[in-house]
Amino acid sequence: MTEQLERLNRLPLRDDLRGLTPYGAPQLDVPILLNVNENTHGLPDEVRKAIVASVERAVTGLNRYPDREFTELRERLAAYLGHGLGTDNIWAGNGSNEVLQQILQAFGGPGRTAMSFPPTYSMYPLLASGTGTRYVTGVRSDDFTLTAEAAAEQVRQQAPNIIFLCTPNNPTGTALGLDVVEAVYEAGAASQAIVIVDEAYAEFFHAGTPSALQLLPGRERLIVSRTMSKAFALAGARVGYLAAAPEVTDALRLVRLPYHLSAITQATANAALEHADALLANVEAIKVQRDRIVAELLTLGLTPAPSDANFVFFGGLENPRAVWEGLLEAGVLVRDVGISGHLRVTAGTEPETSAFLTRLRELLAAGVR
Repeated sequence: MTEQLERLNRLPLRDDLRGLTPYGAPQLDVPILLNVNENTHGLPDEVRKAIVASVERAVTGLNRYPDREFTELRERLAAYLGHGLGTDNIWAGNGSNEVLQQILQAFGGPGRTAMSFPPTYSMYPLLASGTGTRYVTGVRSDDFTLTAEAAAEQVRQQAPNIIFLCTPNNPTGTALGLDVVEAVYEAGAASQAIVIVDEAYAEFFHAGTPSALQLLPGRERLIVSRTMSKAFALAGARVGYLAAAPEVTDALRLVRLPYHLSAITQATANAALEHADALLANVEAIKVQRDRIVAELLTLGLTPAPSDANFVFFGGLENPRAVWEGLLEAGVLVRDVGISGHLRVTAGTEPETSAFLTRLRELLAAGVR
């Protein structure tokens, strides 16, 4: 036991937090970072200038608290999402993790249960733990897919209070059909389950892949969570949001901290949304590289999952750790998500993607697999 851990254990820490480690991917100083699904394209110059100007205007009023209801931001987010949504349907926080945390604070807690279907976003159990919510898991098929029938049956068996459905799923990148969402929502009626559809990567959907936003009318227990970290290249700004029935946003007002979205955050997000078209042009470039990765991995004899996200999850590796280390030696950092035989790589710029594929070919040719 390290000295630091000994000091931690001397504190009156909650029993359920003892022995845990903080969430986080490796933060290494390497030339090509393809491990945490960031938008690998920098902000277009016009967007950068617009954000700087917007923040400069906000700075003049930093002696005052910001708009507690972040009204302009909710108006812009509602307009961006469409689907007949209004400001009363929108909520936002400091990254989608805070939004999810607030949902658990309002609808979870001691004596209540949250459920998801691993492998999926690894923050779900941590968010449950942090709010004293019991966490249970369902199972997917061997190919990591999830059918409406299987998901609904597991929900009926577990009777959770909160259900996470991640689509495109992290870490696999696979999208769920709306039939899964509908079946889970209906199966959760007996326990009045809140169903969260986490669409953090929705802007990277293949054409024709539907969003759960269209299912919101008439479903007061359904929430669609989004983020500005990915498509909008604002991971450093920490802006997440959701769309739901107005009564859901009213519930979150009961647990949010006052003035939780700073004036700087609101100014940044508003300027970015004003230039959504320029930012979404980069999304199309990323999708090209994602599809390129999938196609080339297949030619290398590997098994990439179909991806609707900005990353590719691939298998067929005998020693993924050795491959991970071999890529790192060449300055390319990808993600070992702890699933046997698999790694995950973010779709980078064209040069970054080329560097990843070139090094991977070298490793496979050298017998590192």
